[in-house]
Amino acid sequence: MNLIEELRWRGMFHDMMPGTEEHLSTGQPVTGYIGFDPTAPSLHIGNLATIMLLVHLQRTGHRPVALVGGATGMIGDPSGKSAERNLLDETTLRANQAGIRAQLEKFLDFSEGPTGARVVNNYDWFKEIGFLQFLRDVGKHLTVNYMMAKDSVKRRISGNEESGAEGLSYTEFSYQLLQGYDFFHLYDTLGTTLQMGASDQWGNITTGTELIRRLTNGEGKAFALTGQLITKADGTKYGKSETGTVWLDPTMTSPYQFYQFFLNSADADAPRLIRVFTLLSQEEIEALEAEHAQAPHLRTLQKALAKAVTIRVHSEAAYEAALSASQVLFGGGDLHSLDEPTLLDVFAGVPHLEVERAQLPTLTATDLLSVATNGQVFPSKGEARKMIQQGGVSLNRQKVGAPEQPAADVPLLLDKYLVAQKGKKNYYLLKIV
Repeated sequence: MNLIEELRWRGMFHDMMPGTEEHLSTGQPVTGYIGFDPTAPSLHIGNLATIMLLVHLQRTGHRPVALVGGATGMIGDPSGKSAERNLLDETTLRANQAGIRAQLEKFLDFSEGPTGARVVNNYDWFKEIGFLQFLRDVGKHLTVNYMMAKDSVKRRISGNEESGAEGLSYTEFSYQLLQGYDFFHLYDTLGTTLQMGASDQWGNITTGTELIRRLTNGEGKAFALTGQLITKADGTKYGKSETGTVWLDPTMTSPYQFYQFFLNSADADAPRLIRVFTLLSQEEIEALEAEHAQAPHLRTLQKALAKAVTIRVHSEAAYEAALSASQVLFGGGDLHSLDEPTLLDVFAGVPHLEVERAQLPTLTATDLLSVATNGQVFPSKGEARKMIQQGGVSLNRQKVGAPEQPAADVPLLLDKYLVAQKGKKNYYLLKIV
């Protein structure tokens, strides 16, 4: 399998330095790396597209290295930013690094051998280098003119208040020197000859290749390869949901929310997303696309995408739980099998009402769904009674048989919730307090 060909058919390839494809085709494992900033305790699905570059590098017979930027994370990369980010303290950074490392280990094979993955932390070498030493040994090899020519720098320096840019501090200006030195250090210690990243990293990556050339008196050869930034069909940034960033950590984005995010992908986006985020083959994807085209309303592509990514990021059990939970609103799934976070996720978009626990033993179903809920389910007892008699009301999926049925007859979910449903699509989550 050829890495460049694989990335191209998946729509993941953006650019590479001359000679990169030949360098990858010698039959010998090439060591390549990607850096990840530990600015949050978890990676997100934007990072996942970059992780997949490392996955494909390893699948095509090469050695992936994931660099967690414990040192550079203290500064922040200006690429793609209009303002300087907040600097994090060392304790926070170390906690973030631990979480990110654990996530990376889900995607890469860390076994011994020529293609076994590695995780490194650039704090381990930068902590030994003093400021004056760095200026003397590294800074003198790149001119200010060279560094100023990078797009990420030019955009910030030429920025003005109207564009929203705040200019560029010396701290961020130095970032490309630090990232460049990372590449040299990995070249020198691990034989790393390739750096990869998203397309907005091109300037920083090529700074590294130039620094290697200059620090080795022109003898060192290193290469750059960038992947496409993942955007929606309309050109907007991909990776945000209505509630914010979609994280890989299940405590920050639940498996149910994660699954739903991919399941709700637009038809225009799904063909690209399934190529980028899964390891399904070209034949498998094209077969799914043909099936999807026959009945788009069945969302065949989105279901395959959501299943594959949820299992990879979380687990088969997490996928099964998310699938079961996603069926709840469509009349399937067992409400009693849901834990509290998932229950709240499933019913996040429906009205949440409170009922006093002390009242419950005295309430009929009619009273519960009218007076006790302040008329928010039914505005009057009469309307509640009428729909119950017509068989159109249920509590926790149990049909309410009669208007005078005691509300307490229905077992509570998690000892504190009732899901009320009127008609086919109107849900309410009642919390007994």
